[in-house]
Amino acid sequence: MELATRENTEDLIKAYKVLLSAIIDKRPSGTRQRLADALGKHRSFISQITGVTYATPVPERHLAAIFSLCHFSAEEQRAFLKAYDAAHPDRAGREADLQRLRTLSIMVADLGDEKKNRKFDEAIAEFARKIGALMTKDHP
Repeated sequence: MELATRENTEDLIKAYKVLLSAIIDKRPSGTRQRLADALGKHRSFISQITGVTYATPVPERHLAAIFSLCHFSAEEQRAFLKAYDAAHPDRAGREADLQRLRTLSIMVADLGDEKKNRKFDEAIAEFARKIGALMTKDHP
């Protein structure tokens, strides 16, 4: 697979979006909404990261959650990462980081406001990422 250049980056992003969309389309109804909820985003964000008509790339920080929530098989994950790495060569070779992640579900208070809940969820997720990064640096 060719690597990204200034001229072909958009096409390479479209290639992995096609894979992502096809995988999500095979999953049960409501998967896109569950994914939006898990990422603390609106459903329109999921449309942007899965739709080839949008230039929005899939943020790397969301890959582990996408793989887990959408139940990517090992083969689907390999194919997606190959296409993703071609589009984003600066992150290539970091699959091992994704394989060491796990999903943690916790019950938290409902703040009674969608915007506040989303900000709270994003803050908790960011906190967990930062603590995890610190722990892996201190304890290989």
